[in-house]
Amino acid sequence: MSSSQRMVLVLGGAGTVGSGIVKSLLEKGFHVAVISRDKARLEKLKSFVPASCKEKLHTLVGDVGSEEGAQEAATALVNQVGKVTDVVSSLGFSWWQGGPPHTQSLQELQRVLDTLLLSTFTAWKAFFPLVKDNPNGTYTFITGGAGERLLMPGTGFLTLGAAGALAFSQVVREEYPDVTCKLNELKINMGVATPERLGPGYVSHLEVGDAVSSLVEKRQVSHTVLCANSTADLKTLILEGKL
Repeated sequence: MSSSQRMVLVLGGAGTVGSGIVKSLLEKGFHVAVISRDKARLEKLKSFVPASCKEKLHTLVGDVGSEEGAQEAATALVNQVGKVTDVVSSLGFSWWQGGPPHTQSLQELQRVLDTLLLSTFTAWKAFFPLVKDNPNGTYTFITGGAGERLLMPGTGFLTLGAAGALAFSQVVREEYPDVTCKLNELKINMGVATPERLGPGYVSHLEVGDAVSSLVEKRQVSHTVLCANSTADLKTLILEGKL
């Protein structure tokens, strides 16, 4: 199946990491769908991707953060684009530094978990059935190293939410060992930013996008955690579709 015959849903595609993934997939010839609650962010994404690719970008206003909203979005998406062949899950914000736990409220912890973990679950529940039985399909979780360590003082809730996302990805791989689609996790152990905001320890969202699109395109591995610890790892993924 060629790229032009595949429809990739990028969950979180209007965010920093997701926009790099969307751009690279479009440039490789894929059709790409993005769902967001914020219409303005979808319009910004349209202005970011190359003009020659815009006809392959399909956007939908919807909320995947609840079971009902995610299912409604799934139904609307299928009605709009037809068959979805691949899903990339890049949900949640990439940074939180609200302070030590004793200064936080239960509501703030709930907000962080909703954003980083619970939305990953509700979206997976709605969209995994669309691709799981497709031998040419993929479902790829994008995670990060924040779930394995405290990045710096005041980031504890980020660690809790990111750890939940890591654990959920593991649960899915182990609970569904026999699904036909390729089921993988790309864990990026670096900060991700746009080119103009790069600093030490950070990598461009465009490089991440190229690595993810190659992983989706080549379908070389399944039920695998691919850990990108450097730009060299991303280049290997871009060339080979695996580490």
